[in-house]
Amino acid sequence: MRSYSEQEIRARFKELGFRWFGFHLIGIRSKADKPNEFDDLFYLSNGSEFLQLTGTTNPGVSWLTNLMNPKGCAVLTLGQHIECWALGKHHGQYEAWVQAKPVPVFRDNNKDDKSDEIGIPDIGMFGINVHHASETNVSKVIDKWSAGCQVMNNPKEFAVLIDRTKKSGQKLFTHTLLKEF
Repeated sequence: MRSYSEQEIRARFKELGFRWFGFHLIGIRSKADKPNEFDDLFYLSNGSEFLQLTGTTNPGVSWLTNLMNPKGCAVLTLGQHIECWALGKHHGQYEAWVQAKPVPVFRDNNKDDKSDEIGIPDIGMFGINVHHASETNVSKVIDKWSAGCQVMNNPKEFAVLIDRTKKSGQKLFTHTLLKEF
């Protein structure tokens, strides 16, 4: 997937009628959706910076084929998820963006290696967090790192997100998820 400029993403927001927030995270889901690959991009906008980060907006093959929920594996829907995250502990272990309000997810239950974005969204509190994969290394394979979360594969980039989150002074955070355009 190619990189996007802030101007391109702002133009896409305008086309979609989305609000541009002073501090927010933007995810761009790859059309390729390569199974178990960190092939998506994130952008952190905080007013003075526009930073590109790498990761995934899709679950790993492990959870797509071995369902935690009988309805299917969670796949966060495209769109603006306004003030749905807060700074907290991912599984009680380390600082991350933790789900603070209900979000809509598709439920992929066909047990193949692709995350499907079809059906009627399931809305609720599912623990859809924004967190890192490995704490020390850049991860290459999603596998069990995501069961529906938004996961950054580079721990140094994730540390920047947490640093900027703390400096923002905000309590709740917005994540806008787009499809590659």
